[in-house]
Amino acid sequence: MADLHVIYVAPFFLDTTLRFVRAIADLPGVTCSLLTQEPKHKLPADLHGRVKGYLQLDNALDTAQLTQGAQLLANRFGKPHRLLGTLEHIQKQLGEARENLAIAGMEAGAAGNFRDKAQMKDVLRAAGLPCARHASLTSDQDAWDFAKVVGFPQVIKPREGVGSAITFRVDHEEDLRGALQAVRPSPQRPAIAEEFVVGEEHSFEVACIHGQPVWHSLTRYAPTPLEVVRNPWIQWTVLLPRQIDVPAYDDVRAAGFAALTALGMGTGISHMEWFRRPDGSLAISEIASRPPGAQIMTLNSFAHDADLYRAWANLMVFEHFAPLERKYATGAAFFRGQGRGRVKRIHGLEKAQRDIGHLVVEARLPQIGQPQSPSYEGEGYAILRHPETAVVDNALRHLVATVRIELG
Repeated sequence: MADLHVIYVAPFFLDTTLRFVRAIADLPGVTCSLLTQEPKHKLPADLHGRVKGYLQLDNALDTAQLTQGAQLLANRFGKPHRLLGTLEHIQKQLGEARENLAIAGMEAGAAGNFRDKAQMKDVLRAAGLPCARHASLTSDQDAWDFAKVVGFPQVIKPREGVGSAITFRVDHEEDLRGALQAVRPSPQRPAIAEEFVVGEEHSFEVACIHGQPVWHSLTRYAPTPLEVVRNPWIQWTVLLPRQIDVPAYDDVRAAGFAALTALGMGTGISHMEWFRRPDGSLAISEIASRPPGAQIMTLNSFAHDADLYRAWANLMVFEHFAPLERKYATGAAFFRGQGRGRVKRIHGLEKAQRDIGHLVVEARLPQIGQPQSPSYEGEGYAILRHPETAVVDNALRHLVATVRIELG
């Protein structure tokens, strides 16, 4: 029996992206091919021989090039069983390419529900699910009209934004003018305005097979991702509790599962961001039809003593997801420099090592001389693990309070 041909689209070779590539390439009975913008000499040495097909594209975000590239790889290695990718920017294009080549997987219509944030909110509100009030913006006047209704603060972002990237908190009229100048809403490039939700922000991850949930997890951000984006010096944390099957999260499970049904989730791991308001009520922020960032996949791997990247690969290729037992709480602390330029000094690492080093299971520590990172994950991170959630929570707080990165 011939191997199943799986094409993975990796526009850029980011560390997390390559973890997904390795997971696909290591599956038994699978021939892995890549579509990318990267030249082949940048492929890590350990993937030589494991990736059988390779095609460099001028623009791996373009549907026509994805379709043509996948067809060229199909001519050599056989019709693709799956066409996959985990980058948020390419989910709709992947759906269009799948339709063009009759490849099984999420189609463009469902992908659009997740990708277009205004359309997503319309679907969620029509389904009776809790989310912030919003308006689609095709002109500056639309934004001023919305401000008359909801007032301030509010949030302005592109309709096809990614998480909190290119997202503006608007506290007054001057902020709104600045946000509109940056986003420049038009009929060709619409934006979205949302009521600003106050509360604790969390994520909710779900693995589905043909729309049916088979596993879920959640995390808590501190502070919120929007505050992290607005203040590039803030060091932040993500906590994954050990116990999540408790009544406190019953409303999240119900709303999250219903939202995935309404939006058309098929097979895959999704990532929902949601708020717990001070009055205890729930508000869905947005949902992505791809796995989470912010090291959440790695956190789950350590929490379950399992490789969640490989679990994702099995889910996407074979539509199988083995039961996972959560054994630990885990958390990630992200180190972000103060100032601009390269890493000049690092304070507090030795003390942090003495105090909580025994909890660290993975780390990428900042190095003197390295350039400032453009990513919200900053100049480095550490992942902690312990059977008790409170131990991890306290250690994360201690870590970001102890370690300080100077740039200059």
